Amino acid sequence: MSIEIDILNGDAAWPIAQPLLSAVWGRGAAEKPSWSHVKWAHADLRVLIETPEDGLVCHVGIYFRTITWNGQKAHVGGIGGVCTREDRRGRGYATMAIDAAVHTMRANEAVRFAILFCEPHNVAFYEARKWRAFTGDIYCEQPEGRARFTDLAPYLFDIVRAPTLGIIDLCGLPW
Repeated sequence: MSIEIDILNGDAAWPIAQPLLSAVWGRGAAEKPSWSHVKWAHADLRVLIETPEDGLVCHVGIYFRTITWNGQKAHVGGIGGVCTREDRRGRGYATMAIDAAVHTMRANEAVRFAILFCEPHNVAFYEARKWRAFTGDIYCEQPEGRARFTDLAPYLFDIVRAPTLGIIDLCGLPW
């Protein structure tokens, strides 16, 4: 099996990633997810996994942001928009893409920890990859102003050291 892993500029790679994201979270879904009303940040970088046979099979967005944790500024990385084509799941593509994203964050020496937000059915997947639940409060920006973010569960990954509780303000839109 031959795969290609690219890490590209977020905006420039959007036309490549958009069809996969639409296929996975398309408007034709029977039920809208609980987070469908949320306004999301655009990825700074995108991890794209392609195979010669199938084209684009997996996407992970990478975000860099200075946030506050308990009032103190911290530079973090974020992971969002994790998706794999439905007919190609269970082959390790998402794990490879997340690993590439974390490696990219580690290369940015200012990043203290990584944050992602996940649905309940994905908790075991992330916990198996050493992401830990954050039990504090998360705040973010939305069109109506600053809001507590409770739509998805926050999980953190140690780059240097991640907190487990307290108050995190994303200082912008969530990812």
